[in-house]
Amino acid sequence: MSHDALLFLSTAVAIGGIVVAITWLKLPPVLALLFGTLFLGLTTSVGAKGTPDAVADGFADVMGEIGILVALGVMLGALLTAADTMQRLVETTLKAFGRRSIPYVFAATLSALFTAIYSDVLLVLSAPLARRLAPKLGERGRALMGGALTAGIEVGLVFVAPGVAAVAIAGILDVPLGQMFLLGLVVALPTALLTVLVFSIVLRWMKWDPASDEIEDGGGGAGEAGEESDAPASVPAARTADPAPSAAPTPAGKSAVRTTVTVTDAPAEASLAQARKPRPLPLALAVTPVLLVLVLIAGGALADGLSLDAAPVGFLTDPVVALLLGTTVAYVLARRVRSREEIGDVIGKSLAQCGSILVLSGISGSLGAIIERSGMGKTLGDLFSSGILPPLLLVWMMAAVLHIALGSISVAGITAAGILAPIAGHLDTPLVLVALAAGSGALFVPHVSSNFFWMFQSLLGFSTRGTIKTHTVPMTLASLISLPIILAVSLFV
Repeated sequence: MSHDALLFLSTAVAIGGIVVAITWLKLPPVLALLFGTLFLGLTTSVGAKGTPDAVADGFADVMGEIGILVALGVMLGALLTAADTMQRLVETTLKAFGRRSIPYVFAATLSALFTAIYSDVLLVLSAPLARRLAPKLGERGRALMGGALTAGIEVGLVFVAPGVAAVAIAGILDVPLGQMFLLGLVVALPTALLTVLVFSIVLRWMKWDPASDEIEDGGGGAGEAGEESDAPASVPAARTADPAPSAAPTPAGKSAVRTTVTVTDAPAEASLAQARKPRPLPLALAVTPVLLVLVLIAGGALADGLSLDAAPVGFLTDPVVALLLGTTVAYVLARRVRSREEIGDVIGKSLAQCGSILVLSGISGSLGAIIERSGMGKTLGDLFSSGILPPLLLVWMMAAVLHIALGSISVAGITAAGILAPIAGHLDTPLVLVALAAGSGALFVPHVSSNFFWMFQSLLGFSTRGTIKTHTVPMTLASLISLPIILAVSLFV
């Protein structure tokens, strides 16, 4: 057997083993990825002597790129939540538009402005608001709002920095965060809006039936759809720290949801809501931290494009400095409405939530280092450059297959980035487009092995069939819609 064939076999066995370990053996994704990485190193030319060094070096390289960024981004999201910024901005924006625009405004806002809030927490916070607005849209209102919510959250997660998955994928592939933000926004906004439009059409064809697709007592006490209260405190405890499935849920409707979702501590934001109702900040002031971060990161990308080398500009627009400034402003504002103890609690829990993403990203960097040192990077690069299919389509397919197998958008996108990192520079395609294609593929066909799937079902009050219609279908549409948008962007980048 040729050297290249042995490399392909070892890589296939390693990746297949990772999938089996997560889905069948129920190993935590961190352990499965690490075992697969070690196996690949030991069965290739890296060997027993070089494997530990490659694992450590790859982990350190990625953590040096994204560790502070992810931590600051999650802290910023937690502080924004403490000040109730997201819900107030969405409600204010909705008042300026007509009833028919509600799902579009909802999806656009979630996908563009609040990506710093950890996706599970954002779901907990936005689900009651979605249910409250649903009756204004008629019989299919809850379905439309569910599709808009899932599209907004997950599209923002993978495309728009400082979304955790977007930052992790960009860091592994060495993509400047300013580029990831600007081009991610170019892809995310039309993807979210078009997904809602197409989903609203497909929903008519799917024949939505509230009697069988909705569960009246779902939503963990969030209230009936017409209730006015949307406080996160009414939401059940939800697993927020593990981005991948920890067990294969039983698709048995409401009973499965009870055992799958309500198993660990509630998000920090829910515990804050139980403490005391905050004195609301003026909305223009409350959104200042978000706008500050986005303007500085975008300014850095524009400065790079215009070749501006002024030291003060470079310092202020550095993503770490931008996020630190935004987080600091958010802290100062949150202190006006929350006690120091409450803020310390929410920051501590937010950092715990992002820990698994950080470790997964680091180990994906280790996997990339093993692939590169084994020589598999060159072999994969030759395959991707063979002209059989466009490189971006191959990237999308890899991430899509990983998501179907692993069941987690974040894990699929991060793992795909780790595999692609050694070859990304040889694809004759801008790295930022490779990152976006990996995120796009990672959205494809979420299903019952995803913990987000069951949280979504419980919080929105859907049956399993209804969840497939309102979560799996919109996410698959978002994946298929975003790919041609990325390919179109590639003509101009």
